[in-house]
Amino acid sequence: MPDKKILVVDDEPNVVRTLTFVLKKEGYDVSSAVNGEEALVKARESKPNLMFLDVMMPRKNGYEVCRELKNDPITRDIHIIILSAKGQEADKEKALSTGANEFMTKPFSPVAIITRVKELLP
Repeated sequence: MPDKKILVVDDEPNVVRTLTFVLKKEGYDVSSAVNGEEALVKARESKPNLMFLDVMMPRKNGYEVCRELKNDPITRDIHIIILSAKGQEADKEKALSTGANEFMTKPFSPVAIITRVKELLP
């Protein structure tokens, strides 16, 4: 499983800490970024299998980051799960229209996160 890389992108330290802790505990190689620009750099450098991406962040929002990654042949295959405190249908539709593979609302259940990650990265 060390070859299964996950990038956690969120400007809220508690979210990054929680996701990083539960994912590392399961044996995944986890890195993090705290803004959109850093997310793009790290995604291109490490080419993670999976990315948790917050919507509301400084420098570039999650929608912009997602669109850029999905339009780049080098990063388009990264499975992107958008995380958002906004849970309206319009928010989900916007996330999916930018190329996100999935949409999850905050707060999230760490158990649900691990279950989903295990399905995606067996």
